[in-house]
Amino acid sequence: MIKRLALIGASGHGKVIADIARANGVKSIVFYDDRWQKIEELAGYRVVGDVAKAMEDAATKYDAAVVSIGNSSIREAIQQQLPCVASALVHPSASVSPSVKLGLGSVVMPNAVINADSVIGDGVIINSGAVIEHDCIIGDFSHICPNAALGGGVFVGQKSWIGIGSAIIQLTKVGSNVTVGAGSVVIRDVHDNQTVVGNPANLIKR
Repeated sequence: MIKRLALIGASGHGKVIADIARANGVKSIVFYDDRWQKIEELAGYRVVGDVAKAMEDAATKYDAAVVSIGNSSIREAIQQQLPCVASALVHPSASVSPSVKLGLGSVVMPNAVINADSVIGDGVIINSGAVIEHDCIIGDFSHICPNAALGGGVFVGQKSWIGIGSAIIQLTKVGSNVTVGAGSVVIRDVHDNQTVVGNPANLIKR
């Protein structure tokens, strides 16, 4: 069990992760942020140093660390340098099948659902109320936003952003670095680096 946790990124997203950690019994939680001299405290948690200091402290002062930054590329760059990345943090209200595989540094937020035999990569955000149906694969450092719903067997590549309230029908493949706009309904495959919006979702950027 994690007793001492470092969160890298003093932000609104970080506050939610801190609450998840506390709900799981973590007693000691601190933040690191490059703005630490201007932000001494966030939601009652101390901000004790910058990202470089976090790299120094992570292996000796904490049981684990999580990158609490929403930007996928920044989250990836920092997590890959950390000496002690936490196992996934899951809010107690989330429903996660025992057969699900959760990657290091991933977070599963309140009331999310991840059903049988899905695979969640490293550094993934499964946000509040999102539904990941059976046999889905979510690539490293992607973000499934609040109340997004993925049907069974959906594949999402790395560092993709599945917007708030969007839906992806079963067996659809969504590539890497994809953005799916809020409220969109994806009924066909989406290739790498594309942005799609609407119902049904249409391409607006290659």
